[in-house]
Amino acid sequence: MDKKRKGSSARKAPEPSDDHAAIDDWMRRVMPDLQPIVARLDGLIRDVLPGLQYAIKWNKAYYGLPERGWVIEMVAYDVSANVVFLGGADFDSPPPLGDSDRSRYIKLRSLDEINEQEIRSWVDNAAQIDGWT
Repeated sequence: MDKKRKGSSARKAPEPSDDHAAIDDWMRRVMPDLQPIVARLDGLIRDVLPGLQYAIKWNKAYYGLPERGWVIEMVAYDVSANVVFLGGADFDSPPPLGDSDRSRYIKLRSLDEINEQEIRSWVDNAAQIDGWT
C-alpha cells in the first residue's frame, strides 16, 4: 500500500494480505458472546468494499484498500466490539465516538445494536478517504 496518511503514530503499519484466513482465525478467538457481532460486522465490511486487504496486528483486525491504506480497524474487547474508521472524522456524517485527530468509532455490545444501513454508509465513506499506512 502506498503511504497516504501522515499520522503522529510511530507504530509500523500491519503487512497487508489478500487472504482472509487471519481474520477468520482472529474471529474464532474473540470472546464467544462477541463472535456473532464481529462475524456480522466482518460480513458487512466485506460486502461493501471489494478488493480488501487484511491483517491482524496488536490483536486487532485491519481492513484496507491498496489505494487508501488501512481504512477500518475492528477490536473485540471483553464486552464490546469496536469498529474504528481511521479517517472517520472526514466523513460527511462521522461515527459518534472518538477523540483522536481523524479516527472515529462505534461500540457494539449486541447484534441488536447493529444498524446495517448506517454501518454500510460509514464503510462506503471509508473507501473514499485515505486511511493509515
